[in-house]
Amino acid sequence: MDDVRHILVLPDREAAEEVAEQLLERFGVREEPELVREALSGEDDAEDAQWLVVVEDGDGEYAPGPLAELAAEYDGWRE
Repeated sequence: MDDVRHILVLPDREAAEEVAEQLLERFGVREEPELVREALSGEDDAEDAQWLVVVEDGDGEYAPGPLAELAAEYDGWRE
């Protein structure tokens, strides 16, 4: 199976950090999720940024639906 990477898009750093914690607690994610700040295209203001939580899923263990639901709890989504 090809390596799978789930990307959860969150509105701010606090939400991203909380989602990362929930991934460890609720989903048993083994590797620490990576947090990445992504500036919106054409925006220079730091306030206009989204945060990505990147989950490596080489074994395909994590179903996309529950991950999307978790992101939605924090006003985010899964890409």
